Amino acid sequence: MDSADPQALAAQVHQALLGRGETVGCAESLTGGGLADLLSSTPGASATFVGSLTSYATRIKRDLLGVTAAQVVSADCAAQMAAGVRSLLAVDWALSTTGVAGPDKQDDRPPGTVYVGVAGPGGVQVLRLSLDGDRTRIRQLACAAALEALRDELR
Repeated sequence: MDSADPQALAAQVHQALLGRGETVGCAESLTGGGLADLLSSTPGASATFVGSLTSYATRIKRDLLGVTAAQVVSADCAAQMAAGVRSLLAVDWALSTTGVAGPDKQDDRPPGTVYVGVAGPGGVQVLRLSLDGDRTRIRQLACAAALEALRDELR
């Protein structure tokens, strides 16, 4: 992950989507709406950002996004969240975040374990990250990683 400012990454994603005439949506667990905030803060965002689902509770992941993964802190969950929200919002691209911000373990995974899903016309990719920092920092870094991953896909 580069050291780019998350707001600058969101602006780059917006410009790339705008140039392609495409849209994005997201499903967030770990980041609790932070990714949607970044995507919607870019001037003119309504042309590319359709919406988001903050699926913090496991039942929301299952009931609304169709997640069947045994563990919510997993690559499978991130992939299913991204694919589910892409379908639900009828967008070209979708991002998802799931993981452990801390301070406690979840699904036997330590804080800083993060999965980012990117779903697009060619399928779904998942990044596994091991991030350091407190809860706030882990969430910020996860947002930046998701935006960076989409930006790189759009290039």
